[in-house]
Amino acid sequence: MTSPNGLICFTNCLLPSEDGSLVEKDLWIDERRGVILDSQRTFFVRKERPDRIIDLRGNILSPGLIDIQINGAYGFDFSVYDGDDEAYREGMKTVALKIVETGVTSLVPTIVTQEKSLYPKILNLLRPFSLLKSANLLGWHAEGPFIQMAKRGAHTPPFIIPAPDCFKSFENVYGAENLAVTEDWVMEGDQVGVRIITAAPEIEGVMDTVTELTNRGVVFSIGHSIATTDIATSAVIHGARLITHLFNAMPQLHHRDPSIIGLIGASPYLSSAFSPIPSVPASPASPISRSGSVRLQHGGKATSEAFDDHETPPQTPIVARQNIISTESIAQKLSHGKSTWPEFHLEKGHVTDMAFERPFYELIVDGIHSHPNSVRLAYGTYPEGCILITDAMKILDPHLKDGVHEWRDGKKFVKEGDKLYLEGTDTLAGSVVTLDKCVRNFSRFTGCSLGEAIKCATYNPAKCLGIENRKGTLRPGADADLVVLDRKGNVVSTWVKGKEVWTKNGSSVVA
Repeated sequence: MTSPNGLICFTNCLLPSEDGSLVEKDLWIDERRGVILDSQRTFFVRKERPDRIIDLRGNILSPGLIDIQINGAYGFDFSVYDGDDEAYREGMKTVALKIVETGVTSLVPTIVTQEKSLYPKILNLLRPFSLLKSANLLGWHAEGPFIQMAKRGAHTPPFIIPAPDCFKSFENVYGAENLAVTEDWVMEGDQVGVRIITAAPEIEGVMDTVTELTNRGVVFSIGHSIATTDIATSAVIHGARLITHLFNAMPQLHHRDPSIIGLIGASPYLSSAFSPIPSVPASPASPISRSGSVRLQHGGKATSEAFDDHETPPQTPIVARQNIISTESIAQKLSHGKSTWPEFHLEKGHVTDMAFERPFYELIVDGIHSHPNSVRLAYGTYPEGCILITDAMKILDPHLKDGVHEWRDGKKFVKEGDKLYLEGTDTLAGSVVTLDKCVRNFSRFTGCSLGEAIKCATYNPAKCLGIENRKGTLRPGADADLVVLDRKGNVVSTWVKGKEVWTKNGSSVVA
């Protein structure tokens, strides 16, 4: 059913706000343009009102869920390419069309460490695209091959390599065209496609590459690493913006060297005698900038609606930081207390130049990869940085039964509920949990509200990627990618670009 004038009003519903609260409010969308509307401007300026009213009967109308790390689903593995481009594209389409049943409207296909020559071909195929009734594929996430052998997990050892030529090594593996500054890496509406690289900063040549990747709009994520606190901190100052599946494939928390996990507990305030790092200005070369900046990648405005020039807050920046590494460790700087500020600040959270910002971090909330107490500990420490992911494998399918399944390279994995491990070992091999279930688990594990859990699967990932003016939000002008959830967080229906693409009972929501 369509609206004669293309305008739809969702009423009697709860809307998740960007602060995690749930607000009882109507939402207007334009299904022809596929965008969320400012109801006041539409009514008073355009003199229009929706022809179609949908009563959601008290359910939650959320931005569509965003999964920034998913290895495959519904029988297709993003890392497997046999030379047939068309077959690979069909696999991508299958995932995009089916995954909407889990409430996911945007995803970042992830490929794991593999034979060097395959990367340029696969990454080129993973350019952003979407179909009429499918989730949006935003780009790619390359997890490896520049990772730590000791924390390889299920990654294939012979393909793990260092980067002796720094950025040139990355170009040789991924393909220079896939690491171009912008090139034709654009989504609909001139949005730059998402590119994420997970690497270990302690590996030869990697640290010297982080800033260049950041300047090119690539999100650098620390993962599969044994980085010390100093190395991990330096990587963040260089521009690392994310931690890949926190707690997994990294050293566990130690009180003398908290390593990568300790980053989420780092002070965001550099103040008084306890400021370990000097102020570092944002690089003007960075495609998008971070806090304190209103400079957008494609100009100074983020339009609130497709038909006017009303402004909404800018998208979040990705910062490039310079002049990082010093022979003096972070701990030494802390103890020396070098600072031009007073010896002690008198007010809590006294801010100087905010030269250090904690990275976002991913959590696989299946109750297997991380204990519920660990999940709660991380969220309680840094709720604003939490991103829920599935890290799902090709056998992700809510309808699939338990058992032994084929993987790749002749290996098999065993599915037991939401647990997935390599046959004959206790090595976890990704997951089969759905993102909507992660949201429900997260609320249960942490005690946070459902609205706060939804934020970790919508607004936070969008903010990490710098696309929160269009995705993961209900701001006017954003894409009308929506998911209707009941009060327990179960998916009732999914909408992409203003069109209903899936419903639980096979029929449209009540209009």
